[in-house]
Amino acid sequence: MGKGGQDLGRRNEDGNPKLADGAVFPAWAKEISECEKHFGVNRKFGLGSKDVEKRREKYGWNDLEKNEGQSIWSLVLDQFNDTLVRILLAAAVVSFVLAWLGGEEGNKKEITAFVEPLVIFLILVVNAIVGVWQESHAEKALEALKEIQSEQATVIRDGSKVPNLAAKELVPGDIVELKVGDRVSADMRVVELISSTLRIEQGSLTGESEAVNKTNKPVSEDADIQGKKSMVFAGTTVVNGNCICLVAQTGMSTEIGKVHMQIHVASQSEEDTPLKKKLNEFGEMLTMVIGVICVLVWLINFKYFLTWEYVNGRPANFKFSFEKCTYYFQIAVALAVAAIPEGLPAVITTCLALGTRKMAQKNALVRKLPSVETLGCTTVICSDKTGTLTTNQMAVAKLVALGPSPTILRKFRVDGTTYNPLDGKIHDWPTGCMDANLQMIAKVAAVCNDAGITHAEQKYIANGMPTEAALKVLVEKMGLPEESKGAESTNERDLLGCCQKWNEFECRIGTLEFDRDRKSMGVIVNSRSGKKSLLVKGAVENLLERSTKVQLLDGTVVPLDDSSRNYIVEALHEMSTIALRCLGFAYKDELGEFESYDGDEDHPAHRLLLDPSNYSSIESDLVFVGLVGLRDPPREEVFDAIEDCRAAGIRVIVITGDHQNTAEAICREIGVFGADEDIRSRSLTGRGFMGLHDQKAHLRQGGGLLFSRAEPTHKQEIVRLLKKDGEVVAMTGDGVNDAPALKLADIGIAMGISGTEVAKEASDMVLADDNFSTIVAAVGEGRSIYNNMKAFIRYMISSNIGEVASIFLTAALGIPEGLIPVHLLWVNLVTDGPPATALGFNPPDKDIMKKPPRRSDDSLISAWILFRYLVIGLYVGLATVGVFVIWYTHGSFLGIDLSGDGHSLVTYSQLTNWGQCSSWTNFTTSSFTAGNQVISFDDPCDYFRAGKVKAMTLSLSVLVAIEMFNSVNALSEDGSLLSMPPWVNPWLLVAMCVSFGLHFMILYVPFLAQVFGIVPLSLNEWLLVLAVAQPVILIDEVLKFVGRWASASQISKRRKPSKPKTE
Repeated sequence: MGKGGQDLGRRNEDGNPKLADGAVFPAWAKEISECEKHFGVNRKFGLGSKDVEKRREKYGWNDLEKNEGQSIWSLVLDQFNDTLVRILLAAAVVSFVLAWLGGEEGNKKEITAFVEPLVIFLILVVNAIVGVWQESHAEKALEALKEIQSEQATVIRDGSKVPNLAAKELVPGDIVELKVGDRVSADMRVVELISSTLRIEQGSLTGESEAVNKTNKPVSEDADIQGKKSMVFAGTTVVNGNCICLVAQTGMSTEIGKVHMQIHVASQSEEDTPLKKKLNEFGEMLTMVIGVICVLVWLINFKYFLTWEYVNGRPANFKFSFEKCTYYFQIAVALAVAAIPEGLPAVITTCLALGTRKMAQKNALVRKLPSVETLGCTTVICSDKTGTLTTNQMAVAKLVALGPSPTILRKFRVDGTTYNPLDGKIHDWPTGCMDANLQMIAKVAAVCNDAGITHAEQKYIANGMPTEAALKVLVEKMGLPEESKGAESTNERDLLGCCQKWNEFECRIGTLEFDRDRKSMGVIVNSRSGKKSLLVKGAVENLLERSTKVQLLDGTVVPLDDSSRNYIVEALHEMSTIALRCLGFAYKDELGEFESYDGDEDHPAHRLLLDPSNYSSIESDLVFVGLVGLRDPPREEVFDAIEDCRAAGIRVIVITGDHQNTAEAICREIGVFGADEDIRSRSLTGRGFMGLHDQKAHLRQGGGLLFSRAEPTHKQEIVRLLKKDGEVVAMTGDGVNDAPALKLADIGIAMGISGTEVAKEASDMVLADDNFSTIVAAVGEGRSIYNNMKAFIRYMISSNIGEVASIFLTAALGIPEGLIPVHLLWVNLVTDGPPATALGFNPPDKDIMKKPPRRSDDSLISAWILFRYLVIGLYVGLATVGVFVIWYTHGSFLGIDLSGDGHSLVTYSQLTNWGQCSSWTNFTTSSFTAGNQVISFDDPCDYFRAGKVKAMTLSLSVLVAIEMFNSVNALSEDGSLLSMPPWVNPWLLVAMCVSFGLHFMILYVPFLAQVFGIVPLSLNEWLLVLAVAQPVILIDEVLKFVGRWASASQISKRRKPSKPKTE
């Protein structure tokens, strides 16, 4: 890419857009002659070829810079910048080394030893692939921004017009011609209006709800972006008129270039989600715990691999056993594997993916999975107004017509919020026929109008100016002209049948285009009777100045005196105070020179239409007939959604580029502000906010806030300050100007229908229906998903505590290893996975949107929950180690006969000192059966090595069974199974069956049993497993009861002090 917008030189004679001190030349505030002098160009001749080359060398191409993203290798390395992943990686490397060193023990041993490191490596590789894929797609917003740049421009160079020049070749000082439909290629100063009016659609950049008029006259130097009426900006579109412009800024120096840079800066400051932060904290804590436990295991067992004798009171003759040292090192690795919930990342991803499907059904399309969880702790929603809180479709809200006398006005309320003619009705509309005054209003609104409406993809779309489209919808609601009633009816398929009838009766033969001076538009029409008239619509004040009469209800025309004028002005003021945009209607039957005009260019009157300076005199001595109030109406469901936010403890802040009074009226209507609330301290312009001494104090006010006339930098600063203050911010937007703030917010939410591709690519979530209430529904879904994730995280962590306790007790007691690392991996990844995922389907709490949002720094596990799971974990450890000991030392337990397989019994002392077996005299063991196998030993001491296969199977089966029962406990944090039985979540019951099925598979499929080093169990042995596992439910029920009792007593203690005060 070129250097567009970088150091643009210092010499004015080179057309430098910067001043000598580095400040940007304020072209919008300078006279045209000053601009030409500064940029060294004549607008009639344009730049010369040599000038263009010099300037391109200095300024570069008119293009947006390409910010180099991370290399694929740095993205891969980033995936390992996680505590849990690093522990897993270390465990895998150590396991691999030990498997390699132990390879000589036989091929069977070698296969099982390599299963563990290979599985861990596979987990890490899959995790890295997913992470790299997500991050490599994260910066599409910058590419989408480049797509909205214009590709071609019409330029004047060397005194001649160059059509279709590549837009990237423009340089500061170029003279460019713009016409209707053109996309602006750079930031340019308007130097000449060819048409009487120039309108630019720049809402995507500035947030304004309608096209704005441009002028070639200078404006104030400190004007905001909306106030720079003499400038057109790159990426915006000409919707009316044509003009000549002078290029002032190119490339990265344009307003869109600044947005590009802001998106890049915002993307560099993206933070981890609240859940990711908690999991990182958990990983760091886990590292410390694993370290401490490994040290303890070595301290307890060092006597087995390091011995010495005391000679003369001093230790001597040290003996070190590498084999036993390696064995206890393997135990330490097993501890690491036991402590890490390897399946947690997969389960979290699955749960979030399921959450995105639920949200998609509610029209919220999630682009980044972690956003689902972040939504649940949203504390502030910063919403754009236009298109999100409102429909972004202009609609007539009020119609004012003349009554039977000049001082009596009739006011009609008009329903409807879209361009659908069937949406809403006119209240108190006269039954039967329309009177003459209402017919004249309908005629002017239908004929003095260039807009159209189309119906596509179940949406009604305006073609042309939104205000004119709204007037056509009003005409349809008013009904057919009286002359057409009884004639052939309009085709039901015709959206604008009434407007078509009016245009058939009144044939348009001349147009007086709208201009900014007279603020009106007129058309000359020829009716079927041959009578000609002038129909005019425009700003009410301007029409009143040029009107001398008014038309009454019955069609009578009377003089417009001061009294009737005051009544009309009063109605205008009433509508303006509620932020309605008002348009007046007038007509004229006495046309003088135009009486014989038929649209012929040779007619003498035609010359008058070619000069816009004549329009005011033609539109004089008008007959005023009425006025309407239009607005971009609020969506019907937004009021209830705002109430839901208030109940859920979520603040709503409206940030818009629109006018302050318009935004305030909408905010009162939708419930952000009260109808009579004093909002002087709550409603500021973007500039007003930036000028505050204590901005944070303003943002900390309770309730709603409004920022109008806001620019992109204002939005970013508001989001930045809110985040700095600990708020979790959801930001909505649809325009290019919203993209940096969307990127900076915790949750960026783009509009799916009206949103630009730039906004969508910068966002975390897209609203398919552009509806604010969808955000509120998504927040509720996010809260529910977080609660369910919390349930399965607690479940998986409690299971891991049990596994750590089992390994630790094994080492502490000195008995043979009951669970090897591959068993723990199988449990953590496979058998725990389905129940944990099923917990994500727990039904949401009914009052989930009645509670305040959780703090983003709230802990996943409270002190009481941690204690509970330490107790549960201790029981899991005792149960898995206990069943191992029971098999070796007891022929029966709790009346269950265990002697059927013929295995030999040993004493507890022998079991705990099994390492000294070779020194025992007269120690013998007999072979035993396991399914169809017979386990026999050449060396009796092998009974504690190869012979432990049955005891290991019992330990693994108890661990699986306990964790299945524990998943039922995790249905509710404190609720008893009596109040929340397992069948409230049928998916959990299915998942438990799947997990048990998988466990049976590795037990009873010979190849898998060989890989895992286990054997089939008999019926009695399964009864023992269930007897040992079942108490975990009873223990947790007791602990839940204690928790409920403690919570109830705390609440009652809080209430007691309030009684004396009331007395």
